[in-house]
Amino acid sequence: MADWGPLLTLTFLTTLLISGIRLAIPIFLAALGEIITERGGVLNLGLEGIMLAGALAGFMTAYAAEQSATPWLVGLAPWLGLGAGLIAGLLMGLIMAVLAVSLQTDQVVTSIMLVILGQGITTYVYRQQFSSLTARVTGMKPVPIPVLADLPLVGPVLFNHDLVTYGSLLLLAASLFFLYRTTWGLNIRAVGEHPAAAETSGVNVVAVRYGAVLLGAALTGLGGAVLTVAQLGIFNEGITAGRGWIAVALVIFARWRPERAFAGALLFGIATALQFRIQALNLEAIPYELLLMLPYVLTLLVLLQGGGRSVAPAALGRAYVKE
Repeated sequence: MADWGPLLTLTFLTTLLISGIRLAIPIFLAALGEIITERGGVLNLGLEGIMLAGALAGFMTAYAAEQSATPWLVGLAPWLGLGAGLIAGLLMGLIMAVLAVSLQTDQVVTSIMLVILGQGITTYVYRQQFSSLTARVTGMKPVPIPVLADLPLVGPVLFNHDLVTYGSLLLLAASLFFLYRTTWGLNIRAVGEHPAAAETSGVNVVAVRYGAVLLGAALTGLGGAVLTVAQLGIFNEGITAGRGWIAVALVIFARWRPERAFAGALLFGIATALQFRIQALNLEAIPYELLLMLPYVLTLLVLLQGGGRSVAPAALGRAYVKE
């Protein structure tokens, strides 16, 4: 008979929640980027490829910095890696913007091209650079907040994370202010709903869509870099393991709202953490294959729950032709 005792302890619950919050961050960043992009009326389904590009660029940059003989460069390695991931996402977004906004190609087809491009480039470059090496980077250590981190249960769960996790929570608040309290956010939402009316009001639709796509892709690339640089410390082929597609599904579940996207990402993070924790406990009563399926089964449930009642931006996926 299986021993379920280890699953019913406070220690297990605490470590599960800590890991769940950390694992939620890359998915949340990608989902937030896609929300901004789709609010601007552009459907970018290439998050998986963009995350991979950001993950590899971030890992290679952090690895190169750590291998250097310059102490200050070694100290900045994680931040340089995150910056490189953001820039890689930006470049992938530029390809999407040129093709989908300027050349008005089919946005679904262009997105799939980005996924294939990201998978192909990262596989080739990684094999060329690290084929015979077991490369790792140090990653980022938790920074406990004084006093608050010592609180029972909520202290380690909420106040003992790395700086990227704290920054992502601030980014959630900033995105809400940006989208709903600033002129730029209003312009993005207007272009996503009715671009012709926005143009009549003096909004440059092409410029706003470029900005939305680039900002969204940059956040997605950053999410990939967080995965390899701040959390796992390694890169391997296909390391994102479908997180980009999960982020796309989360946008529908979240109904294009950042706070709901964070809640959904947290759900997936906890599901993934539960999978890892149960595997570590080696409970034979729960099949390993079933645990691997858990995040993807949740994706299907999220789509079934949120898809029917979601109302997408009216101009989403439609090329804008100025009359």
